[in-house]
Amino acid sequence: MTDKQKSILESALTLFSEKGYSAVSTSLISKQANVSEGLIFRHFKDKQGLLDHLVSAWNDQFQVHITDIRSIEKPEQRIQAAMEMPFLINESDFPYWKLVFTLRWQNSELISEYMLILKEMLEEALKELKYTDAVSEADLIMAYFDGFISTVVLRNDQDLSSRLLHTLKKKYV
Repeated sequence: MTDKQKSILESALTLFSEKGYSAVSTSLISKQANVSEGLIFRHFKDKQGLLDHLVSAWNDQFQVHITDIRSIEKPEQRIQAAMEMPFLINESDFPYWKLVFTLRWQNSELISEYMLILKEMLEEALKELKYTDAVSEADLIMAYFDGFISTVVLRNDQDLSSRLLHTLKKKYV
């Protein structure tokens, strides 16, 4: 990938995560990236192509987390790792998570397939632990997950995140 392509993607990520996908034009991205608008079209086809590339990059990161969690043998530890995931996101990756969850809140279908992977993994672990309503329990944990993503990524308050993680561990571990 060329430096200009990286600049385009970084600019698109910053603008999409700060202003929202719909509010950002390719013209604005090209200005921020200091490239011609035609270069965006040449490398990424259109604005949707940029978004697809960014979501794919986020998915690669997400799959690493999921693979790590899946490798945990004990179901209660898999559940704990899934609940802790939002607290382990590197600050440099916040724009990706903000973009993806903004898309999730605006168009649940776009990101649902990725979150379904996490939910199904939680359901499986809860069934192993003999929960009578593993589906509802997994939905509850996913609601926690969504809330923690919002708290960690949007507020970026390390003290609050530490307190929440500590309370979470006390309560469920």
